Amino acid sequence: MLTGTFLAGISLSGAAQALDKVTYQLDWLPGGDKAPIYVCIHEGFCKDAGLEVTLEPGRGSSEAITKLATGTSDIGSAGIEALMAARATEKVPVTAVMNVFNTGPHAFYTLQGSGITSITDVKGKSVATSPFTSSNVFLPLVLKENGMSEDDITLTKADPGALGPLLMTGQADAIIAWLTDVSRYTGQAKEAGKELVILPWADAGLELYSASLVASDAFLAERPDVAKRFLAAFQKSLIFAHDNPDKAAEAVAAVVPELTAEDVKGSWLDASKLAFNSNTDKYGLGAFDKDRLAATWSRVAEAQGLDPAVLDPETIVDRSFLPE
Repeated sequence: MLTGTFLAGISLSGAAQALDKVTYQLDWLPGGDKAPIYVCIHEGFCKDAGLEVTLEPGRGSSEAITKLATGTSDIGSAGIEALMAARATEKVPVTAVMNVFNTGPHAFYTLQGSGITSITDVKGKSVATSPFTSSNVFLPLVLKENGMSEDDITLTKADPGALGPLLMTGQADAIIAWLTDVSRYTGQAKEAGKELVILPWADAGLELYSASLVASDAFLAERPDVAKRFLAAFQKSLIFAHDNPDKAAEAVAAVVPELTAEDVKGSWLDASKLAFNSNTDKYGLGAFDKDRLAATWSRVAEAQGLDPAVLDPETIVDRSFLPE
């Protein structure tokens, strides 16, 4: 009896220590803007929540949503704009459960002396952009907000790695890039002896929710407790990364050896401003405000030529998994 009791105790102990497996879907390559999930893994927040998290690589929000919809992954990051479009056109079984970037990352970058000091000044100028960035979808809107159309600029599409050199050498008057890359382009400008000027589209009327945690509907329905524990751990990681940017950068570098903490830190500092700002103070970390969500959908529908009536944006979010 003693032996049986002892063995049963070992068995129960082992069961108690078993971790729930979660596959996290990245929406792009590893980098500083993804720091919270690496903090969750490296600093032990995920493990403390009873979770074993593995990462699935991604090449854009649309691919990430497809992988979640097909069950390849459980939860991950994607632009809520892409989810709105996918739900409106394909009814994908994926739901947003937490906001990460409550401000759109889109911006024009230019140089001091270019003659561009506001967005209206891009009229008649040459602008370079990546062929793949979601910013291109919203470019017509931000131009329209400022009394212009795409006919008023000379738009060139180039490899993302060529955007900085095109700007620094004067082959483009401005480039379109995300606010997560401020440090990188600032460094390139300093090397060229120039000074960067950044014009966020959010300051010119393009108010949007952006990167969010989105999850497979099957995952939420079948393992709701795991989903809640993951969100609590992720939120702790997000706050930790904001308060400890050096450790956040080290966490990314520890999990992704090809990156250095120095490379990562600047990108995370840039990205964290999209998560922690006046909107965070007003609505709360991770929250989806109903009016702001509706405004985001209105922008997405206009940008992609969709009928706003085909989607109620409230149907694509579930706030019940957020920590209280």
